[in-house]
Amino acid sequence: MSSSSNSRRQFIKQTGKAGIAMASMPLIHTLGGLQLREEVNYIQQPLPYSFNALEPFIDAMTMEIHHTKHAAGYTKNLNDACVAEKVDIKTTSIIDLLESISKYSTKMRNNAGGHYNHELFWQSMQPAPATTPTGEFLKEIEKSFGSFADFQKAFTEVAKNRFGSGWAWLIVNEKGELAICSTPNQDNPVMDIAETKGNPLLGLDVWEHAYYLKYQNKRADYISNWWNLVNWKFVEDRFNPFKL
Repeated sequence: MSSSSNSRRQFIKQTGKAGIAMASMPLIHTLGGLQLREEVNYIQQPLPYSFNALEPFIDAMTMEIHHTKHAAGYTKNLNDACVAEKVDIKTTSIIDLLESISKYSTKMRNNAGGHYNHELFWQSMQPAPATTPTGEFLKEIEKSFGSFADFQKAFTEVAKNRFGSGWAWLIVNEKGELAICSTPNQDNPVMDIAETKGNPLLGLDVWEHAYYLKYQNKRADYISNWWNLVNWKFVEDRFNPFKL
Protein backbone atom coordinates (compact mmCIF):
# COMPACT_ATOMS: atom_id res chain seq x y z
CA MET A 1 0.00 0.00 0.00
CA SER A 2 1.31 3.46 -0.91
CA SER A 3 2.17 6.11 1.68
CA SER A 4 -0.71 8.26 0.38
CA SER A 5 -3.12 5.37 0.92
CA ASN A 6 -1.81 4.90 4.45
CA SER A 7 -2.22 8.63 5.12
CA ARG A 8 -5.77 8.54 3.88
CA ARG A 9 -6.58 5.53 6.04
CA GLN A 10 -5.23 7.29 9.13
CA PHE A 11 -7.19 10.40 8.20
CA ILE A 12 -10.53 8.75 7.50
CA LYS A 13 -10.43 6.47 10.55
CA GLN A 14 -10.95 9.58 12.68
CA THR A 15 -14.48 9.66 11.32
CA GLY A 16 -15.39 7.11 13.97
CA LYS A 17 -15.30 9.86 16.61
CA ALA A 18 -19.07 10.18 16.49
CA GLY A 19 -19.97 9.50 20.09
CA ILE A 20 -21.71 6.25 19.13
CA ALA A 21 -20.67 3.70 21.72
CA MET A 22 -21.16 -0.04 21.99
CA ALA A 23 -19.73 -2.72 24.20
CA SER A 24 -17.09 -4.14 21.87
CA MET A 25 -13.38 -3.41 22.13
CA PRO A 26 -12.43 0.07 20.88
CA LEU A 27 -9.79 0.55 18.22
CA ILE A 28 -7.13 3.25 18.62
CA HIS A 29 -5.86 5.22 15.63
CA THR A 30 -3.43 8.11 15.33
CA LEU A 31 -3.99 11.39 13.51
CA GLY A 32 -1.33 14.08 13.69
CA GLY A 33 0.03 12.67 16.94
CA LEU A 34 -3.42 12.48 18.56
CA GLN A 35 -4.75 9.17 19.79
CA LEU A 36 -8.37 8.85 18.76
CA ARG A 37 -10.89 6.33 20.06
CA GLU A 38 -13.07 4.63 17.47
CA GLU A 39 -15.83 2.27 18.55
CA VAL A 40 -16.84 -0.65 16.36
CA ASN A 41 -20.46 0.14 15.59
CA TYR A 42 -23.04 -2.02 13.87
CA ILE A 43 -25.94 -1.38 16.25
CA GLN A 44 -28.68 1.21 15.83
CA GLN A 45 -28.65 3.57 18.80
CA PRO A 46 -31.79 5.06 20.39
CA LEU A 47 -32.64 8.59 19.33
CA PRO A 48 -31.11 11.15 21.73
CA TYR A 49 -34.54 12.86 21.93
CA SER A 50 -38.22 11.94 21.56
CA PHE A 51 -39.91 11.56 18.18
CA ASN A 52 -41.76 14.86 18.64
CA ALA A 53 -38.79 16.83 20.00
CA LEU A 54 -37.88 18.37 16.65
CA GLU A 55 -41.35 19.76 15.95
CA PRO A 56 -42.51 21.96 14.33
CA PHE A 57 -39.57 21.61 11.91
CA ILE A 58 -39.64 17.82 11.61
CA ASP A 59 -42.86 16.10 12.64
CA ALA A 60 -43.11 13.19 15.05
CA MET A 61 -44.53 10.71 12.53
CA THR A 62 -41.69 11.35 10.10
CA MET A 63 -39.12 10.85 12.87
CA GLU A 64 -40.74 7.64 14.05
CA ILE A 65 -41.00 6.13 10.57
CA HIS A 66 -37.54 7.36 9.61
CA HIS A 67 -35.85 5.89 12.69
CA THR A 68 -37.83 2.70 13.30
CA LYS A 69 -38.42 1.68 9.68
CA HIS A 70 -35.93 3.20 7.23
CA ALA A 71 -32.85 3.47 9.45
CA ALA A 72 -33.60 0.26 11.35
CA GLY A 73 -33.84 -1.52 8.01
CA TYR A 74 -30.39 -0.31 6.99
CA THR A 75 -28.91 -1.62 10.24
CA LYS A 76 -30.57 -5.04 9.92
CA ASN A 77 -29.60 -5.40 6.27
CA LEU A 78 -26.04 -4.30 7.03
CA ASN A 79 -25.66 -7.04 9.61
CA ASP A 80 -27.21 -9.59 7.25
CA ALA A 81 -24.75 -8.55 4.54
CA CYS A 82 -21.83 -8.86 6.96
CA VAL A 83 -22.83 -12.45 7.70
CA ALA A 84 -23.23 -13.29 4.03
CA GLU A 85 -19.96 -11.62 3.03
CA LYS A 86 -17.99 -12.84 6.06
CA VAL A 87 -17.20 -9.49 7.68
CA ASP A 88 -16.21 -9.91 11.33
CA ILE A 89 -18.00 -7.01 12.99
CA LYS A 90 -16.08 -7.58 16.24
CA THR A 91 -12.77 -6.67 14.62
CA THR A 92 -13.74 -4.61 11.55
CA SER A 93 -14.80 -1.05 12.28
CA ILE A 94 -17.56 0.58 10.27
CA ILE A 95 -14.91 3.02 9.01
CA ASP A 96 -12.70 0.19 7.73
CA LEU A 97 -15.73 -1.30 6.00
CA LEU A 98 -16.77 1.96 4.33
CA GLU A 99 -13.21 2.73 3.31
CA SER A 100 -13.04 -0.51 1.34
CA ILE A 101 -16.69 -0.64 0.27
CA SER A 102 -15.82 -1.20 -3.40
CA LYS A 103 -14.84 -4.76 -2.46
CA TYR A 104 -18.36 -5.61 -1.38
CA SER A 105 -21.84 -5.99 -2.82
CA THR A 106 -24.32 -3.25 -3.64
CA LYS A 107 -26.36 -4.43 -0.65
CA MET A 108 -23.39 -3.87 1.64
CA ARG A 109 -22.67 -0.45 0.14
CA ASN A 110 -26.25 0.79 0.44
CA ASN A 111 -26.84 -0.47 3.94
CA ALA A 112 -23.44 0.29 5.47
CA GLY A 113 -23.81 3.82 4.16
CA GLY A 114 -27.40 4.06 5.32
CA HIS A 115 -26.52 2.92 8.81
CA TYR A 116 -23.49 5.19 9.21
CA ASN A 117 -25.19 8.23 7.68
CA HIS A 118 -28.26 8.01 9.90
CA GLU A 119 -26.34 7.43 13.12
CA LEU A 120 -24.49 10.68 12.37
CA PHE A 121 -27.67 12.47 11.27
CA TRP A 122 -29.60 11.85 14.51
CA GLN A 123 -26.79 13.19 16.65
CA SER A 124 -26.25 16.27 14.51
CA MET A 125 -29.73 17.54 15.43
CA GLN A 126 -31.25 18.75 18.68
CA PRO A 127 -34.51 20.42 19.68
CA ALA A 128 -34.73 24.07 18.64
CA PRO A 129 -33.39 26.64 19.03
CA ALA A 130 -30.17 25.69 17.30
CA THR A 131 -26.82 26.52 18.79
CA THR A 132 -24.28 28.42 16.66
CA PRO A 133 -20.67 27.61 15.77
CA THR A 134 -18.11 29.11 18.11
CA GLY A 135 -14.38 29.53 18.64
CA GLU A 136 -11.84 28.06 16.25
CA PHE A 137 -14.53 26.20 14.36
CA LEU A 138 -16.39 29.42 13.55
CA LYS A 139 -13.11 31.04 12.49
CA GLU A 140 -12.42 28.13 10.14
CA ILE A 141 -15.90 28.42 8.63
CA GLU A 142 -15.32 32.13 8.04
CA LYS A 143 -11.89 31.44 6.58
CA SER A 144 -13.25 28.76 4.25
CA PHE A 145 -16.56 30.31 3.17
CA GLY A 146 -16.38 34.03 3.98
CA SER A 147 -19.01 34.02 6.73
CA PHE A 148 -21.35 31.64 8.51
CA ALA A 149 -24.23 32.99 6.39
CA ASP A 150 -22.24 32.32 3.22
CA PHE A 151 -21.55 28.77 4.42
CA GLN A 152 -25.26 28.18 5.07
CA LYS A 153 -26.14 29.50 1.60
CA ALA A 154 -23.55 27.28 -0.10
CA PHE A 155 -24.57 24.17 1.86
CA THR A 156 -28.25 24.86 1.16
CA GLU A 157 -27.60 25.10 -2.57
CA VAL A 158 -25.73 21.80 -2.61
CA ALA A 159 -28.53 20.10 -0.67
CA LYS A 160 -31.27 21.59 -2.88
CA ASN A 161 -29.48 20.61 -6.08
CA ARG A 162 -28.72 17.00 -5.15
CA PHE A 163 -30.56 15.20 -7.95
CA GLY A 164 -32.86 12.49 -6.63
CA SER A 165 -32.05 10.96 -3.25
CA GLY A 166 -28.86 11.59 -1.34
CA TRP A 167 -27.00 13.65 1.23
CA ALA A 168 -25.26 17.01 1.61
CA TRP A 169 -22.09 17.12 3.73
CA LEU A 170 -19.72 19.45 5.52
CA ILE A 171 -16.39 17.64 5.66
CA VAL A 172 -12.73 18.04 6.42
CA ASN A 173 -11.19 16.97 3.12
CA GLU A 174 -7.89 15.20 2.50
CA LYS A 175 -6.08 18.55 2.39
CA GLY A 176 -7.30 19.34 5.90
CA GLU A 177 -9.73 21.98 4.65
CA LEU A 178 -13.44 22.45 5.27
CA ALA A 179 -15.47 21.62 2.18
CA ILE A 180 -19.07 21.05 1.11
CA CYS A 181 -20.09 18.12 -1.08
CA SER A 182 -22.97 15.77 -1.76
CA THR A 183 -23.35 12.06 -2.40
CA PRO A 184 -26.09 10.00 -4.08
CA ASN A 185 -28.30 7.47 -2.36
CA GLN A 186 -26.64 6.30 0.90
CA ASP A 187 -23.05 6.94 -0.16
CA ASN A 188 -20.83 9.15 1.98
CA PRO A 189 -17.39 10.82 1.77
CA VAL A 190 -15.73 8.03 3.79
CA MET A 191 -16.27 5.49 1.01
CA ASP A 192 -13.43 4.68 -1.34
CA ILE A 193 -15.83 5.19 -4.27
CA ALA A 194 -16.75 8.76 -3.22
CA GLU A 195 -15.99 11.53 -5.70
CA THR A 196 -15.02 13.84 -2.82
CA LYS A 197 -13.44 12.10 0.17
CA GLY A 198 -13.07 13.30 3.72
CA ASN A 199 -14.22 13.20 7.31
CA PRO A 200 -17.95 14.07 7.67
CA LEU A 201 -18.69 16.72 10.28
CA LEU A 202 -22.33 17.32 9.37
CA GLY A 203 -24.71 15.51 7.02
CA LEU A 204 -28.21 16.35 5.82
CA ASP A 205 -30.54 13.62 4.56
CA VAL A 206 -32.40 14.83 1.47
CA TRP A 207 -34.19 11.59 0.68
CA GLU A 208 -37.91 12.29 0.37
CA HIS A 209 -38.68 9.96 3.28
CA ALA A 210 -36.89 12.47 5.54
CA TYR A 211 -39.38 15.24 4.83
CA TYR A 212 -42.25 14.29 2.51
CA LEU A 213 -45.05 13.90 5.09
CA LYS A 214 -44.66 17.53 6.17
CA TYR A 215 -43.12 19.25 3.15
CA GLN A 216 -44.21 17.11 0.17
CA ASN A 217 -41.97 18.18 -2.73
CA LYS A 218 -40.77 21.37 -1.03
CA ARG A 219 -37.22 20.28 -0.27
CA ALA A 220 -36.06 23.90 0.01
CA ASP A 221 -38.49 24.55 2.88
CA TYR A 222 -37.28 21.42 4.70
CA ILE A 223 -33.66 22.52 4.37
CA SER A 224 -34.43 26.06 5.50
CA ASN A 225 -36.21 24.79 8.62
CA TRP A 226 -33.56 22.14 9.36
CA TRP A 227 -31.06 24.88 10.19
CA ASN A 228 -33.10 25.48 13.35
CA LEU A 229 -32.13 22.01 14.58
CA VAL A 230 -28.40 21.68 13.94
CA ASN A 231 -26.44 20.65 17.02
CA TRP A 232 -23.32 22.73 16.45
CA LYS A 233 -21.72 21.50 19.67
CA PHE A 234 -21.74 17.98 18.24
CA VAL A 235 -20.36 19.19 14.90
CA GLU A 236 -17.68 21.24 16.63
CA ASP A 237 -16.64 18.26 18.76
CA ARG A 238 -16.06 16.28 15.54
CA PHE A 239 -13.99 19.14 14.13
CA ASN A 240 -11.75 19.81 17.13
CA PRO A 241 -9.26 16.92 16.77
CA PHE A 242 -8.13 18.31 13.41
CA LYS A 243 -6.94 21.66 14.84
CA LEU A 244 -6.82 23.17 11.34
